[in-house]
Amino acid sequence: MKINHHPPSMPRIPRPLHPCRAAVTRRALASTHEMVQLSRFCAIMGATPMDLEVTTKAPVDRLQLDRMNPRLIGQAEEASDEGIIARLYRSAELGELLQSMSANGYLDIEPLIVLEDSASSGLIVLEGNRRLAALRLLREADLKARLWSSEKLRVSVPSVDASLRTTFDRVSVYPVASRERARSFIGFKHINGPARWDAYAKGKFAADWYKSSRRDGVSLEQIASSIGDRHDTIKRMVFAIYVLDQAQRADLFDVQNRYTKKFNFSHLYTALSRSQYMDFLELGKTWARYDPRPDPVPVERLDELRKLLVGIYGSKSDGELPVVQAQNPDIKRLGEVLAHTEARLLLETTHNLDQAHESTEAVDRKFTGSLFRARDAIRDASGSLRAYDGRDRSLLDVAEDVKEQSDSVYASMERKYRRSIAAE
Repeated sequence: MKINHHPPSMPRIPRPLHPCRAAVTRRALASTHEMVQLSRFCAIMGATPMDLEVTTKAPVDRLQLDRMNPRLIGQAEEASDEGIIARLYRSAELGELLQSMSANGYLDIEPLIVLEDSASSGLIVLEGNRRLAALRLLREADLKARLWSSEKLRVSVPSVDASLRTTFDRVSVYPVASRERARSFIGFKHINGPARWDAYAKGKFAADWYKSSRRDGVSLEQIASSIGDRHDTIKRMVFAIYVLDQAQRADLFDVQNRYTKKFNFSHLYTALSRSQYMDFLELGKTWARYDPRPDPVPVERLDELRKLLVGIYGSKSDGELPVVQAQNPDIKRLGEVLAHTEARLLLETTHNLDQAHESTEAVDRKFTGSLFRARDAIRDASGSLRAYDGRDRSLLDVAEDVKEQSDSVYASMERKYRRSIAAE
């Protein structure tokens, strides 16, 4: 049984920006920069101008990995090809794709979306970098050794039947004149579609799109609609990207300096939608109703922004661990601590979220909870009493201490109860 390594729900590239082929003509492009791009591309491909935004075949040797790939934010602009392939292998399940291609050959169903690189005359793959990385591993015999030498990454490349190797030489591509031409499709596929990026890549992609399109009057709602977002998630992500951008510009926090290996971007955009965090940063309860603007945090709250980001993500350079270990329940608990003056000071002093959060509880609720937990613990001990063989004196001392503590609590409660009755 053959395995399809392409998303079954996307059998061919849609044309979201051009509803019909007739729209892509020399006349339509002649007054724009795209005409120049079109001419360069045609010179490379030996194709007619009408072949732009039309699927055609291209040699794999001409394809280049995209150093602006949202999967590789902050890690690929200066990286070598080996570095990018290693990153994709570690984070994008490249092993499964290699297995599929080695068994079935390259299934040329979904074209790669490409953009001409005017500097090298190659074709930058805007969409399909995983497939290109797998093709290169299957085609380049020495790439495994180079990955080990430069990245210390051992890659297992399956053997391929000689009859399938010809499918790795030329693949279908869908050339576009600019990154903007491909955004709708790429955004749909990787944000709400079948091949989703991680949350940070999604947020950066949408924020970059919004920043470059605002001057043309494009709203965030329009962008979210273009990529099929129905739950306002994109808006929350872009807000969080603006906050991160502000923190980075002010030299308060750098994502690359976080303590943890994985960057859990959802921690931040989830936190910023909670009222306690809005109050802590003085963002205002209504800030999420409007499209994001640069520098959303007031200048006088920048120190609080730094504390918040270091609290969530830690600081590698300062050796500071994050207080948030898991989004649920720690983001909720940290918000409750930030809203409580005593608990917030305790957190800054002890760096212990459990202890700080405990101090947010009302005293009467804390006392009642402790009393019930003590009763339950004593019942458990009583039920397991047969396990005590009478030889360990230290356990008897512990029991004696429990008895003295419980007697003291009971005596104090009884006195208060009697005074209360007498007063009535």
